[in-house]
Amino acid sequence: MPPTIKKIILWLLFGFLIYAIITSPDRAADIVSAFWDIIADGFRNIGRFFEELMR
Repeated sequence: MPPTIKKIILWLLFGFLIYAIITSPDRAADIVSAFWDIIADGFRNIGRFFEELMR
């Protein structure tokens, strides 16, 4: 994909993100919170995996 198309897609994504936050901030916060929980759980589970390997 040419760099120009990537830049356009990134700006559109950024614009949609701002639109979503402005029109429904509560829902946007819920989505970010859910993604954060998924990422945190993933790191926690990786830590548990390596901890169990060390036993």
